[in-house]
Amino acid sequence: MYPMNKYEIPKFLKFPFQFDAERLVDDLNSISEHDWSPQIYKMNYSGKWTSLALISPNGKNDTFSTSNARQGTRPTAILEKSPYFKEVFATFQSPFITARLLRLNAHSEIKPHRDFKLGYEDNNFRLHIPIITNAQVEFVMEGEQIVMQAGECWYTNVNYTHSVANRSDQDRIHLVIDCERNEWSDHIFFSLAPKESFNLDETKTSIETLQRTLEELEHQNDPKLAGLMLQLKEDIKQQLSSMHKLKH
Repeated sequence: MYPMNKYEIPKFLKFPFQFDAERLVDDLNSISEHDWSPQIYKMNYSGKWTSLALISPNGKNDTFSTSNARQGTRPTAILEKSPYFKEVFATFQSPFITARLLRLNAHSEIKPHRDFKLGYEDNNFRLHIPIITNAQVEFVMEGEQIVMQAGECWYTNVNYTHSVANRSDQDRIHLVIDCERNEWSDHIFFSLAPKESFNLDETKTSIETLQRTLEELEHQNDPKLAGLMLQLKEDIKQQLSSMHKLKH
């Protein structure tokens, strides 16, 4: 978790866009027969969590894309069959890193975890557009539940600890987009939160904070937190390495 300074880094923001929920479902139904790929971080979830790439490295349908895979991204053949998804994408005037459909099956759960450097202060951002959801889906970030309705658009700062539980009998499906920060996105973000909220130098996580968080999680002795603890250890290792380089 990031420490408080003069400004707090936003955990999430609702964007001023509302997309047509019925047309989103129509496009989803036209491509849902394709093979969905299991998420690769199996320790971070229970049940079934799968993805379908729409923009990916080399345009491959079965490629699991991350925010670090920025080279050679282009639309997949699946996106070419999805006219409304393409209209939605045209709304965002920032370079795309990846775009995919994420499906969390009924009675499945994404365990508490953090992603690495995927917040606006890191010069990129993640957006969620729910397509199929319901009141029994719980998206929680740092203990605060975010209620997302179909067709809405939400920024989520996944540097913060977050989890999702689908307690319903219906699969939850979101359109998830990762983009690079640019002048267009600055205009949107700065209209929703103070510009200073996204200053990385002022809000960098301290090693001491990471170590305290890790110690607290270790004391809980909960196997579900294993993935989060591994990520914290990696963050600490990287920051110690950076400090060592600065001294030499």
